[in-house]
Amino acid sequence: MNSGEYLRYVALGDSQTEGLGDGDDVIGLRGWADRLAERLAAVNPSLEYANLAVRGRVAGQVRTEQLGPALALRPDLATVVAGVNDLLRPRFDAAEVAGHLEEVFTALTATGAHVVTLTFPDIGKIVPLARPVRSRVFDLNAGIRAAAARHGVTVAETAGHAVTTDPRLWSADRLHASPLGHERIAAAVAHAIHLPGSDDAWTLPLPPQAVPAGRQAAAAELRWAAAFLGPWLVRRLRGRSSGDDRTAKRPQLLPPSTTPDASGDTGPRESP
Repeated sequence: MNSGEYLRYVALGDSQTEGLGDGDDVIGLRGWADRLAERLAAVNPSLEYANLAVRGRVAGQVRTEQLGPALALRPDLATVVAGVNDLLRPRFDAAEVAGHLEEVFTALTATGAHVVTLTFPDIGKIVPLARPVRSRVFDLNAGIRAAAARHGVTVAETAGHAVTTDPRLWSADRLHASPLGHERIAAAVAHAIHLPGSDDAWTLPLPPQAVPAGRQAAAAELRWAAAFLGPWLVRRLRGRSSGDDRTAKRPQLLPPSTTPDASGDTGPRESP
Protein backbone atom coordinates (compact mmCIF):
# COMPACT_ATOMS: atom_id res chain seq x y z
CA MET A 1 0.00 0.00 0.00
CA ASN A 2 1.20 3.47 -0.83
CA SER A 3 1.98 5.34 2.39
CA GLY A 4 -0.50 8.03 1.42
CA GLU A 5 -3.39 5.54 1.32
CA TYR A 6 -3.58 4.44 4.96
CA LEU A 7 -7.13 4.49 6.29
CA ARG A 8 -6.79 3.07 9.82
CA TYR A 9 -3.76 3.76 12.03
CA VAL A 10 -3.53 2.09 15.46
CA ALA A 11 -0.74 2.79 17.96
CA LEU A 12 0.24 0.26 20.64
CA GLY A 13 2.73 0.83 23.44
CA ASP A 14 3.52 2.53 26.73
CA SER A 15 3.89 6.11 28.01
CA GLN A 16 5.98 7.32 25.09
CA THR A 17 3.27 6.39 22.61
CA GLU A 18 0.58 7.68 24.97
CA GLY A 19 2.37 11.02 24.74
CA LEU A 20 3.88 11.76 28.17
CA GLY A 21 6.16 14.77 28.00
CA ASP A 22 4.09 16.44 25.29
CA GLY A 23 1.25 18.20 27.11
CA ASP A 24 -0.19 16.85 30.36
CA ASP A 25 -3.26 15.22 31.86
CA VAL A 26 -4.97 18.60 32.26
CA ILE A 27 -4.62 20.11 28.79
CA GLY A 28 -4.25 16.72 27.14
CA LEU A 29 -1.36 14.66 25.81
CA ARG A 30 -0.28 14.93 22.22
CA GLY A 31 2.80 12.78 21.63
CA TRP A 32 4.57 11.40 18.60
CA ALA A 33 1.75 9.02 17.59
CA ASP A 34 -0.75 11.89 17.52
CA ARG A 35 1.75 13.95 15.55
CA LEU A 36 2.28 11.07 13.10
CA ALA A 37 -1.48 10.67 12.68
CA GLU A 38 -1.71 14.37 11.80
CA ARG A 39 1.02 13.91 9.18
CA LEU A 40 -0.81 10.90 7.75
CA ALA A 41 -4.10 12.80 7.63
CA ALA A 42 -2.44 15.65 5.77
CA VAL A 43 -1.74 13.14 2.99
CA ASN A 44 -5.03 11.24 3.30
CA PRO A 45 -7.85 13.20 5.02
CA SER A 46 -9.89 9.98 5.32
CA LEU A 47 -7.47 8.53 7.88
CA GLU A 48 -8.82 7.39 11.25
CA TYR A 49 -6.60 6.89 14.28
CA ALA A 50 -6.72 4.98 17.59
CA ASN A 51 -4.12 5.00 20.37
CA LEU A 52 -4.23 2.02 22.75
CA ALA A 53 -1.00 2.84 24.60
CA VAL A 54 -1.02 3.10 28.40
CA ARG A 55 1.81 4.41 30.56
CA GLY A 56 3.76 1.93 32.66
CA ARG A 57 2.99 -1.07 30.47
CA VAL A 58 5.71 -3.65 29.84
CA ALA A 59 5.93 -5.55 26.56
CA GLY A 60 4.00 -8.56 27.86
CA GLN A 61 1.12 -6.31 28.90
CA VAL A 62 1.10 -4.61 25.50
CA ARG A 63 0.70 -8.08 23.98
CA THR A 64 -2.01 -9.32 26.34
CA GLU A 65 -3.98 -6.08 26.75
CA GLN A 66 -3.62 -4.20 23.48
CA LEU A 67 -3.15 -6.74 20.70
CA GLY A 68 -6.74 -8.05 20.76
CA PRO A 69 -8.33 -4.59 20.61
CA ALA A 70 -5.86 -3.57 17.91
CA LEU A 71 -6.75 -6.54 15.72
CA ALA A 72 -10.44 -5.77 16.17
CA LEU A 73 -9.84 -2.31 14.69
CA ARG A 74 -8.36 -3.86 11.50
CA PRO A 75 -5.52 -1.37 11.03
CA ASP A 76 -3.65 -1.07 7.78
CA LEU A 77 -0.89 0.76 9.70
CA ALA A 78 0.18 -0.09 13.26
CA THR A 79 3.05 1.15 15.40
CA VAL A 80 4.35 -1.06 18.19
CA VAL A 81 6.79 0.55 20.62
CA ALA A 82 7.50 -1.01 24.02
CA GLY A 83 10.34 -2.43 26.12
CA VAL A 84 11.81 0.52 28.02
CA ASN A 85 9.74 -0.28 31.11
CA ASP A 86 11.06 -3.83 30.94
CA LEU A 87 14.72 -2.86 30.81
CA LEU A 88 14.32 -0.65 33.88
CA ARG A 89 13.07 -3.60 35.96
CA PRO A 90 15.55 -5.56 38.14
CA ARG A 91 14.81 -8.72 36.19
CA PHE A 92 15.26 -8.17 32.46
CA ASP A 93 15.49 -10.71 29.67
CA ALA A 94 15.96 -9.11 26.25
CA ALA A 95 14.96 -12.30 24.42
CA GLU A 96 11.74 -12.55 26.43
CA VAL A 97 10.83 -8.91 25.78
CA ALA A 98 11.61 -9.22 22.07
CA GLY A 99 9.52 -12.39 22.05
CA HIS A 100 6.46 -10.53 23.30
CA LEU A 101 6.97 -7.88 20.64
CA GLU A 102 7.44 -10.52 17.97
CA GLU A 103 4.09 -12.08 18.85
CA VAL A 104 2.48 -8.69 18.29
CA PHE A 105 4.38 -8.29 15.01
CA THR A 106 3.27 -11.76 13.88
CA ALA A 107 -0.41 -11.22 14.59
CA LEU A 108 -0.63 -7.76 13.04
CA THR A 109 1.37 -8.50 9.89
CA ALA A 110 -0.73 -11.64 9.35
CA THR A 111 -3.72 -9.37 8.78
CA GLY A 112 -1.86 -7.41 6.11
CA ALA A 113 -1.12 -4.40 8.31
CA HIS A 114 2.06 -2.43 7.76
CA VAL A 115 3.75 -2.63 11.18
CA VAL A 116 6.37 -0.12 12.32
CA THR A 117 8.58 -0.11 15.40
CA LEU A 118 11.69 1.76 16.48
CA THR A 119 14.97 1.27 18.30
CA PHE A 120 15.94 3.11 21.48
CA PRO A 121 18.82 5.54 22.07
CA ASP A 122 21.65 4.89 24.52
CA ILE A 123 20.01 5.60 27.87
CA GLY A 124 23.42 6.06 29.49
CA LYS A 125 23.93 9.24 27.45
CA ILE A 126 20.58 10.62 28.60
CA VAL A 127 20.67 9.52 32.25
CA PRO A 128 24.27 9.11 33.48
CA LEU A 129 23.09 7.16 36.52
CA ALA A 130 21.59 4.57 34.14
CA ARG A 131 24.91 3.69 32.50
CA PRO A 132 25.00 0.26 34.21
CA VAL A 133 21.93 -0.81 32.19
CA ARG A 134 22.95 0.62 28.82
CA SER A 135 23.91 -2.87 27.57
CA ARG A 136 20.26 -3.81 28.05
CA VAL A 137 19.29 -1.17 25.51
CA PHE A 138 21.74 -2.59 22.96
CA ASP A 139 20.45 -6.14 23.56
CA LEU A 140 16.82 -5.03 23.26
CA ASN A 141 17.51 -3.15 20.04
CA ALA A 142 19.19 -6.23 18.58
CA GLY A 143 16.18 -8.35 19.49
CA ILE A 144 13.77 -5.83 17.99
CA ARG A 145 15.72 -5.67 14.73
CA ALA A 146 15.85 -9.47 14.43
CA ALA A 147 12.14 -9.92 15.17
CA ALA A 148 11.22 -7.12 12.77
CA ALA A 149 13.32 -8.63 9.99
CA ARG A 150 11.53 -11.97 10.32
CA HIS A 151 8.13 -10.37 9.77
CA GLY A 152 8.76 -7.52 7.36
CA VAL A 153 8.28 -4.90 10.07
CA THR A 154 9.66 -1.44 9.34
CA VAL A 155 12.19 -0.18 11.90
CA ALA A 156 12.72 3.54 12.47
CA GLU A 157 16.37 3.53 13.54
CA THR A 158 16.40 6.31 16.10
CA ALA A 159 19.21 4.58 18.00
CA GLY A 160 21.90 5.44 15.50
CA HIS A 161 21.71 9.23 15.54
CA ALA A 162 23.45 11.43 18.10
CA VAL A 163 20.63 13.98 18.18
CA THR A 164 18.34 11.46 19.91
CA THR A 165 20.36 11.83 23.12
CA ASP A 166 20.34 15.64 23.07
CA PRO A 167 18.81 16.76 26.42
CA ARG A 168 16.51 19.16 24.57
CA LEU A 169 14.68 16.20 23.06
CA TRP A 170 13.85 14.90 26.54
CA SER A 171 11.54 16.14 29.26
CA ALA A 172 12.72 16.94 32.78
CA ASP A 173 12.33 13.31 33.91
CA ARG A 174 14.69 12.17 31.09
CA LEU A 175 12.50 9.14 30.46
CA HIS A 176 9.94 10.76 28.19
CA ALA A 177 10.47 12.83 25.10
CA SER A 178 9.87 16.58 25.16
CA PRO A 179 7.49 18.12 22.61
CA LEU A 180 10.50 18.57 20.31
CA GLY A 181 11.51 14.97 20.91
CA HIS A 182 8.02 13.69 20.11
CA GLU A 183 8.09 15.73 16.89
CA ARG A 184 11.42 14.15 15.93
CA ILE A 185 10.08 10.65 16.62
CA ALA A 186 7.01 11.32 14.48
CA ALA A 187 9.29 12.59 11.71
CA ALA A 188 11.51 9.51 12.02
CA VAL A 189 8.57 7.15 11.62
CA ALA A 190 7.14 9.19 8.73
CA HIS A 191 10.53 9.00 7.01
CA ALA A 192 10.80 5.25 7.66
CA ILE A 193 7.47 4.58 5.92
CA HIS A 194 8.31 6.99 3.08
CA LEU A 195 5.37 9.25 3.82
CA PRO A 196 5.16 11.90 1.08
CA GLY A 197 6.79 15.11 2.24
CA SER A 198 9.02 13.39 4.81
CA ASP A 199 12.82 13.38 4.79
CA ASP A 200 15.82 12.79 7.05
CA ALA A 201 15.85 16.28 8.55
CA TRP A 202 14.90 14.70 11.90
CA THR A 203 18.48 13.35 12.13
CA LEU A 204 20.07 16.81 12.04
CA PRO A 205 21.72 18.06 15.26
CA LEU A 206 20.37 21.02 17.18
CA PRO A 207 22.44 24.22 17.51
CA PRO A 208 25.26 23.89 20.08
CA GLN A 209 24.56 24.86 23.66
CA ALA A 210 26.54 25.11 26.88
CA VAL A 211 26.78 21.82 28.78
CA PRO A 212 26.89 21.81 32.61
CA ALA A 213 30.15 20.49 34.04
CA GLY A 214 31.73 19.75 37.37
CA ARG A 215 29.72 20.73 40.44
CA GLN A 216 26.91 22.12 38.32
CA ALA A 217 26.47 18.79 36.55
CA ALA A 218 26.66 16.85 39.81
CA ALA A 219 24.05 19.11 41.39
CA ALA A 220 21.76 18.59 38.40
CA GLU A 221 22.06 14.82 38.80
CA LEU A 222 21.15 15.03 42.49
CA ARG A 223 18.12 17.19 41.74
CA TRP A 224 16.98 14.76 39.07
CA ALA A 225 17.40 11.78 41.41
CA ALA A 226 15.37 13.49 44.15
CA ALA A 227 12.59 14.67 41.84
CA PHE A 228 12.20 11.62 39.59
CA LEU A 229 14.33 8.60 40.48
CA GLY A 230 13.26 8.54 44.13
CA PRO A 231 9.50 8.55 43.46
CA TRP A 232 9.94 5.97 40.71
CA LEU A 233 11.80 3.63 43.08
CA VAL A 234 9.12 4.08 45.74
CA ARG A 235 6.44 3.02 43.26
CA ARG A 236 8.45 -0.04 42.29
CA LEU A 237 8.93 -1.06 45.92
CA ARG A 238 5.20 -0.70 46.51
CA GLY A 239 4.39 -2.70 43.41
CA ARG A 240 2.66 0.28 41.85
CA SER A 241 2.72 1.55 38.29
CA SER A 242 2.04 4.99 36.85
CA GLY A 243 -0.53 3.28 34.64
CA ASP A 244 -2.57 1.65 37.40
CA ASP A 245 -6.31 2.17 36.81
CA ARG A 246 -5.66 3.83 33.45
CA THR A 247 -7.08 2.85 30.09
CA ALA A 248 -6.29 3.83 26.52
CA LYS A 249 -6.84 7.53 25.80
CA ARG A 250 -8.17 6.82 22.30
CA PRO A 251 -9.63 3.29 22.08
CA GLN A 252 -11.73 3.94 18.98
CA LEU A 253 -10.84 4.94 15.46
CA LEU A 254 -11.52 8.63 14.93
CA PRO A 255 -10.18 11.36 12.65
CA PRO A 256 -6.97 12.78 14.21
CA SER A 257 -8.68 16.17 14.51
CA THR A 258 -11.26 14.64 16.87
CA THR A 259 -10.52 13.64 20.45
CA PRO A 260 -12.72 11.54 22.76
CA ASP A 261 -13.58 12.80 26.22
CA ALA A 262 -14.28 10.76 29.33
CA SER A 263 -17.97 10.35 28.44
CA GLY A 264 -17.18 8.94 25.03
CA ASP A 265 -18.38 12.04 23.21
CA THR A 266 -16.08 13.57 20.63
CA GLY A 267 -15.08 17.06 19.77
CA PRO A 268 -12.46 18.97 17.83
CA ARG A 269 -8.90 18.75 19.11
CA GLU A 270 -7.41 21.77 20.80
CA SER A 271 -3.69 22.21 20.39
CA PRO A 272 -1.81 21.79 23.71
